[in-house]
Amino acid sequence: MLYLLATLIALLLAVILIFNALVRKRNAADFAFSCIDAQLAKRFDLIPNLVAIVKGYVAHEATVLREVTELRAQIAATAPDTRHRFDAEAQLAEKLPALIAIAENYPALKADAQFLHLQRALAEIEEQISAARRAFNAAIYEHNNAVQTVPSSLIAGLCGYRTRAYFHITDAERANPGVAITP
Repeated sequence: MLYLLATLIALLLAVILIFNALVRKRNAADFAFSCIDAQLAKRFDLIPNLVAIVKGYVAHEATVLREVTELRAQIAATAPDTRHRFDAEAQLAEKLPALIAIAENYPALKADAQFLHLQRALAEIEEQISAARRAFNAAIYEHNNAVQTVPSSLIAGLCGYRTRAYFHITDAERANPGVAITP
């Protein structure tokens, strides 16, 4: 009887420890996503200023400006931590270099102090987003391993834990950027 009670207590303790580990991994993944979301929000808030400055110099580059503005609106209307949001953010990341490239054709814009400040801020935010993505994917890796490996997969299945999607980059982001060299 004492052995049975000791075995049940040990089993209950193991279940509690595994459940708590799953909760910690889920919370770490949620925290990592919130870090990405904070950086994406910074970029999101920077875009209208960048678009406004470029608009002041460039009237005929409306297509790029319109696409960036539309993507920003689409992101604002999308729920966080969804595949659709990740895809919209990736599309926006593809368009931002085109917005910056417009400046190459306008020397006055390239020399504008406010534009240069926004360009530096955008580059810094993009680096922070990249770091936050790595942290998020590491947290998702740990979470998914816990959800898929025995014995935690048994408890994860009972408690409704599922694997989560990684934050992928697009093929355009993966490609080497072209650099124009002017004499």
